[in-house]
Amino acid sequence: MISQPHQYPTSYKPWSHLKTDDPEVYSHIEAELHRQRYSLEMIASENFVCQSILAGAGNPLTNKYAEGLPHKRYYGGCEHIDAIESLAISRACSLFSCHYANVQPHSGASANNAVFLALLQPGDRILGLDLSHGGHLTHGSPVNISGMYFQAHCYGVDPQTELLDYDIIRERAKEVQPQLIIAGASAYPRVMDFAAFANIAKEVGAYLLVDMAHIAGLVAAGLHPSPLPHAHVTTTTTHKTLRGPRGGMILWNDNSLSAKLNKGVFPGTQGGPLEHIIAMKATCFHLAHREEFQTLQQKTIKNAQAFATTLKEHGCHLVTGGTDNHLILLNLLHSNLTNHKDSNQVTGKDLEAALDQVHITTNKNTVPGEKRSPFVTSGVRFGSPALTSRGLLTQDFKLIAKWVAQILESLQNQKTHDTEPPCFASIRKQVKELCSKYPLYPEW
Repeated sequence: MISQPHQYPTSYKPWSHLKTDDPEVYSHIEAELHRQRYSLEMIASENFVCQSILAGAGNPLTNKYAEGLPHKRYYGGCEHIDAIESLAISRACSLFSCHYANVQPHSGASANNAVFLALLQPGDRILGLDLSHGGHLTHGSPVNISGMYFQAHCYGVDPQTELLDYDIIRERAKEVQPQLIIAGASAYPRVMDFAAFANIAKEVGAYLLVDMAHIAGLVAAGLHPSPLPHAHVTTTTTHKTLRGPRGGMILWNDNSLSAKLNKGVFPGTQGGPLEHIIAMKATCFHLAHREEFQTLQQKTIKNAQAFATTLKEHGCHLVTGGTDNHLILLNLLHSNLTNHKDSNQVTGKDLEAALDQVHITTNKNTVPGEKRSPFVTSGVRFGSPALTSRGLLTQDFKLIAKWVAQILESLQNQKTHDTEPPCFASIRKQVKELCSKYPLYPEW
């Protein structure tokens, strides 16, 4: 496990008191810890925090109401809360080289909603990446408030290259004339050109919101271009590649937007901030300044690319053909490892369930040209952050990719779903051995 600043006694667990006070909940927490320890976590939006953040999230700040901003609260007794939140803000601004930050959003979705409320009117037009092309629910999906309260339009990737084509996005923006353009993705494995997005937004007179939730850790480490010099507003989560506690954040440089954005969070979309989590956001930003964090992010990309290369070597089709960041998107519409006309057409749901059986955790995902529903999908998304934080090396990621290809091929060749393919038992055993090689939170 990388970056463990503090070691705790073997008997210590932050939730240990629950064993007496609520044994039922305690047992579920223990079961989840066991699942994390003996599974290979490859969901691209998940990570393992260091023990200091995990333990520190359960702190007395949870007792305090602190509606408002530092030194402008609606409650008394906030002098220490003000100091901690101010520290989180200054560290966030330093880490991402920006002037202003609001660290109160409970999630990335909360951060985006606050920006919408601050900058838009109901019925305004927004332009975001199509969900099936790697976009996010909060970027205009019809089932999300962003698609219900605003006129949501989308742009997509080039059908041949599966890459963003900024000339096509420009034409789409001219056609839609949006009040807000959203750049960012939940399943796009390549570097985004934020300067190009900024130019497009300027041409059509739109605000540019960059949602960098997935790549924030890479941006902080200087391994992906930063959106901050280009976007009017940038939102992010703190728990993905940034490797902090679950939460969100808003960053910007234009002081004329400060009052609107801060009011968009409170009283616009949230009540009391989670100051116990904000404290750990401050710690997260502090740790992200360290050289060790930059090395971790370099390994995260290297491991993702090794995983992608190995999948391709075994006949798998990857969206865009590979990755520049932490995630890999397997397109099952074109991945036929058997080369037999009568082979089974495996869905994202099928492969996710099969990988679950051998304790490799992923998520089904839509792909460009998607023909199935979001509940079935034709793709599977993989990510390297969690296992890289756990300490796995490039050769381990290559081995896991071989297992994934082997399982996919077995599903394609499977004549009946009544019995488990023979390779599953062997892979399950090897997964357990690999997990034991890299113990998760061993002191607990």
